[in-house]
Amino acid sequence: MEIKYRITFLSDWHIGSGLAGGAEADAIVLKDKSNLPYIPGKTLKGLLKDAFYDINEAKNGKFDKDISELFGVVERGELPTVHFSNAELDEITKTQIIKEKLSDYLYRNIASTAINKNGVAESQSLRVMEVTIPLSLVGRITFQNEKFKESIELALKWVRHVGVNRNRGLGRCKIETI
Repeated sequence: MEIKYRITFLSDWHIGSGLAGGAEADAIVLKDKSNLPYIPGKTLKGLLKDAFYDINEAKNGKFDKDISELFGVVERGELPTVHFSNAELDEITKTQIIKEKLSDYLYRNIASTAINKNGVAESQSLRVMEVTIPLSLVGRITFQNEKFKESIELALKWVRHVGVNRNRGLGRCKIETI
């Protein structure tokens, strides 16, 4: 079984590479070899697993068995039965951006600083983060048992933010099946 989905970002977002951008940014966006943003499948898997736990709690344990069967239980040596591809720009958009050399226009830097209790910026607290502008990415989820289709689709709708600084307005998104 396969579910194809689209993540539509409604705000700037940041999936970090773990690297700094030299003098320009303290944190840069994860990019592929063509300088295009993507979200690793393992990040999406973690978000969906969290959504399953939230739904499970809201539904009094209804999805408990599904969580174990889909995502595996490390302590018991169980392997997951679900696989997530990376979420990337669709092929048409990717081709256009590469052809027109527009990848640098997908990113911008935002700055933030810590404010102390007196409302004054803390010394040496300025941080600059590279973010990706709102756009859409597509990905695939593959799994073996049809019975999980409905619960996976529900969990996708449950995810509302992706990436860092989700509580500060970054990464607001909508995920829908296509």
